[in-house]
Amino acid sequence: MHIGLIGPLPPPFGGMANQTKQLNELLTSEGLKVTLVRTNADYKWHWVTDLKGIRALARLLPYLLELWRVAGNVECMHVMANSGWSWQLYAAPAIWIGWIRKVPVVVNYRGGDAERYFKSSIRWVAPSLNKATVLVVPSMFLFQVFELFGYKAKVIPNIINLERFKFKPHLISNNRSLRLVITRNLEKIYGIDTAIHAVAILNSILIDVKLVIAGSGPLQDELKGLAETLELSHSVEFVGKLEPEEIAKLYYDADIMLNPATVDNMPNSVLEALACGLPVITTNVGGIPFIVKDNESALMVEPNNAQMLADAILKLVNDYDLYNKLAVNGFAVANQYGWCVVKEQWLGLYKELVDAS
Repeated sequence: MHIGLIGPLPPPFGGMANQTKQLNELLTSEGLKVTLVRTNADYKWHWVTDLKGIRALARLLPYLLELWRVAGNVECMHVMANSGWSWQLYAAPAIWIGWIRKVPVVVNYRGGDAERYFKSSIRWVAPSLNKATVLVVPSMFLFQVFELFGYKAKVIPNIINLERFKFKPHLISNNRSLRLVITRNLEKIYGIDTAIHAVAILNSILIDVKLVIAGSGPLQDELKGLAETLELSHSVEFVGKLEPEEIAKLYYDADIMLNPATVDNMPNSVLEALACGLPVITTNVGGIPFIVKDNESALMVEPNNAQMLADAILKLVNDYDLYNKLAVNGFAVANQYGWCVVKEQWLGLYKELVDAS
């Protein structure tokens, strides 16, 4: 089969870009021919990067031409989609071009804020979504969101690279330094300020607490300022955006992974930490409860509650049996998202669509 894959590639390293890169490589390894159309391709002329209105046009026109060319050569189009302008500028044109050229189109939608976006923009999303051949989402959470708006979706989960993120036993003790890690973008929806406030609470109880934050984003200066205001400059380290290999090492060196998000779908960062045997404390928002169970494969807390987050961290520090239980059960959860499990779902769907067309 010949598949047209439409989506972003790293850099920057993020959920959808990483999934596009992995899927491209894995489908190719299975013997499929894959033609990739990047939604974040480099600009042909470097000088346009400083011109906001022109740079969007400079990227969009070559993108549309490439979509038209690829749609005439492939048997199926796989479109990675998200909310907001990403939908209107990249996903919608791909769907319409596939429909015009009579090529089956798989819309692979992701994004924890889908319900909020649809409530305000469904009239703009629906015409394009109605032209897709099939809608695929990575979680039951998004399945239910689409159901609210009258759309039936198929669930095929995200892919975790179990070759890179391998299980490693972790030890924890309240007699030594505690290393916490967050691997999310520095944006409001990820609640990183709550984690910093939790560290301030822990600092008066534990000997040595270190929070390492791997990510970049618009709140970097604000979050650094918060750490300084709380006199935590020595306890909170911002290491910037890391590559996947560096993220794996970060998990191996950590004691607990924190996911204090206020909006979420199916975060790869949580699954990758679980695959490494690293216990996770996460908020109970969005699609998280569909992935892990509280006190079984992770600890769950309410969003924007620093005291509850600090209490959950202390609970793990003082209960090694629970810590070990979460590590083992979390690893079992992560294994459900390996390529050996997920590939049959994608290959079966492609074959079904190609045969039907």
